[in-house]
Amino acid sequence: MMGKDSGVMKAWEATVKKTQAVAKKRANSLFGTTSVAHAEEDEKKDDQDGSNHETEVYHAEKVLPNGDYYKGEWEDNFPNGNGKYLWTDGCMYVGEWFKGKTMGKGRFSWPSGPTYEGEFNSGYMDGTGTYTSFNGEVYKGQWIMNLKHGHGVKSFANGDRYDGEWRRGLQDGQGRYQWKDGNHYVGEWRNGTIWGKGSFFWTNGNSYDGYWEDGFPKGSGTFKWPNGSFYVGNWSKDPRDQSGTFYPPGSSQEDWDPQEVFDKLSKYPICPGEKMSILPSQKRLAVWRSTKGGDSGKPRRMSVDTRVSVGLEKPSDRMQLWGGGEGDFSGSRTPTKVGALDEELMGLHINGANPRGTQLNTLKAPRKSKRQGETICKGHKNYDLMLNLQLGIRHSVGRPAPSASLDLKPSAFDPKEKVWTRFPPDGSKYTPPHPSCEFKWKDYCPVVFRTLRKLFKVDAADYMLSICGNDALRELSSPGKSGSFFYLTNDDRYMIKTMKKAEAKALLRMLPAYYNHFRAFENSLLTKFYGLHCVKLTGTAQKKVRFIIMGNLFCSEYTIHRRFDLKGSSLGRITDKPESDISETTILKDLDLNFIFQLQRSWFQEFRRQIDRDCELLEQEGIMDYSLLVGIHFRDISADGDLIPLGSQTPTGDSEATLCISRADVDQLLLDPSRWANIKLGLNMPAKVERTVRRSDCELQLVGEPIGEFYEVVLFFGIIDILQDYDISKKLEHAYKSIQYDPTSISAVDPRQYSKRFRDFIFRVFSEDS
Repeated sequence: MMGKDSGVMKAWEATVKKTQAVAKKRANSLFGTTSVAHAEEDEKKDDQDGSNHETEVYHAEKVLPNGDYYKGEWEDNFPNGNGKYLWTDGCMYVGEWFKGKTMGKGRFSWPSGPTYEGEFNSGYMDGTGTYTSFNGEVYKGQWIMNLKHGHGVKSFANGDRYDGEWRRGLQDGQGRYQWKDGNHYVGEWRNGTIWGKGSFFWTNGNSYDGYWEDGFPKGSGTFKWPNGSFYVGNWSKDPRDQSGTFYPPGSSQEDWDPQEVFDKLSKYPICPGEKMSILPSQKRLAVWRSTKGGDSGKPRRMSVDTRVSVGLEKPSDRMQLWGGGEGDFSGSRTPTKVGALDEELMGLHINGANPRGTQLNTLKAPRKSKRQGETICKGHKNYDLMLNLQLGIRHSVGRPAPSASLDLKPSAFDPKEKVWTRFPPDGSKYTPPHPSCEFKWKDYCPVVFRTLRKLFKVDAADYMLSICGNDALRELSSPGKSGSFFYLTNDDRYMIKTMKKAEAKALLRMLPAYYNHFRAFENSLLTKFYGLHCVKLTGTAQKKVRFIIMGNLFCSEYTIHRRFDLKGSSLGRITDKPESDISETTILKDLDLNFIFQLQRSWFQEFRRQIDRDCELLEQEGIMDYSLLVGIHFRDISADGDLIPLGSQTPTGDSEATLCISRADVDQLLLDPSRWANIKLGLNMPAKVERTVRRSDCELQLVGEPIGEFYEVVLFFGIIDILQDYDISKKLEHAYKSIQYDPTSISAVDPRQYSKRFRDFIFRVFSEDS
């Protein structure tokens, strides 16, 4: 056995020496012949120093064991200051460093020729910088986490040019795109596509001004000729939906086909540009450190993206790799557990951070629950009501209507804009026969809700099939606090809620502002409403039941393991259930929350902006008592149902791959920005959560103290219950409870105060993933 180990060691040492020689030769050819201080010599100095570890900055030149080369300022086993780092694959960074991270101004070059020169942050291209590709494309502007984000100008290799706003690597916002022949577009963009209001100008003097969708005119618009003639109408790629009027300057032209414009525009695609082969954040830095001479007590270093490094090992020395990128990993994979050596840098300190002073229990996934709701079959007390609802929806959605522009007239929002339809059992000229009792059906503001469904990209046929198909609706087991009943469609896509008259009035009052808000902010977190209806039973009962149809936030292929309803108040905001009774469908509250949610930087900034916008709208409309509904899917759960935190995988697992999953996922998304389209604010969002614990001496502590235990998750969230006015009943509730309790702890408060408290709380439990 000893002979075998000795042979392996000799082979390993020979490989290292060979790699060093090649790297030295390559480094000399790049940087000139210099005296290289080998990493082994530095290790000897470290051993002589013993426990007196040198921390001052000094100039070093190192050929590292894996063949990488570094020349520049060095401190405590880190590049720190200005320096050059050359990877064996030919990538090179020259610029500023901070404790092993590319931080500040620098230049990163790829072996195939592309370069980035500008600002860096924690290994990412982040700030202002210029990227030049191998084929001559140049982008100069703002970056966030390797993505073009903010204002920037890009010159494409084919001669096209874009000057405008970018979001997560794609044109988004206001921008100007000019093709190489001089034709250009000025206006709005969405996800890299012409979308919104804008103008297209041809070099021959023709122009189109109006609305666009997916790169083509859609909606109202005007086409003009240099001679003064113009065409005004409703535009669509489908000729059947086109309508308009041609106005010639004289009588020379009698007719004109708008399809010509679509044929011309199809010859002007948006250049996709070059994609990066590898990102700077994926490149690792190889650093020597010794485990001899008492050094074993020092904390293990983390990578630049806060992961504990795992690298090649031999009995006396260890080489560590820093930074992101799965492709650079080599060596035996051993389980990496969080221990005493990691606590200082990872910020765990579990014993000290646990205010209760007791051993924390392992978190478990909640028990699996049956499918939500009771199927409404024949004989159910609400069976006739369900039939009435389905008949009414089928009638409303299936009724032919002209193609509506997104610019609605004020009359469309008039609360009196409603349509009554009578449904006799034997049928009528407009309604089919049915087995239910006679009823009347009312549609509130039908044009507005039809246009909202169009804005939310809801297909009318799919919508009707979900609600009115052969599969029955399901009624949730108990009504909500307001007394309303909830129904789910069989495919879980839509939720139907019965409403009080006051809630319906509140929605109709705020409908214009709500509609314009979603037109301006497609990523709004507010509940999406698809229709407002009323069933009125005829006969002696004369009962009215009002319905609102909403999107189901938790309709996903992911299992939602935890659900939280968060308001930022503490009175009564705890679930009175033992742990054993909590299932996947249990709605937990503020004082049950034991996590802080961490979003990637660009998403967190978008989240803060959108929460502010949404709360400002609700505040202006006098709405309070709303919540942020949050659903969590945990990625890693053991066979026993234990939630597996980062860095605590079993020895048979791939610990490095698990540790890297968040960064690797992000890097893959950054390499292909079009994949961001599958992730939206509040939907399917990869994130991390950090566990928190509350002090035992503070029962109403809203936000617990973080303990450094992280979990990989997928998040879903949105703002719900947005139809509660601060009316006289809520004012009386506030006055009554204020006598008994702290006024800041109760839910019923003035909309302005509610908005501020809600935002303050949400921005404490959501943070940026650093």
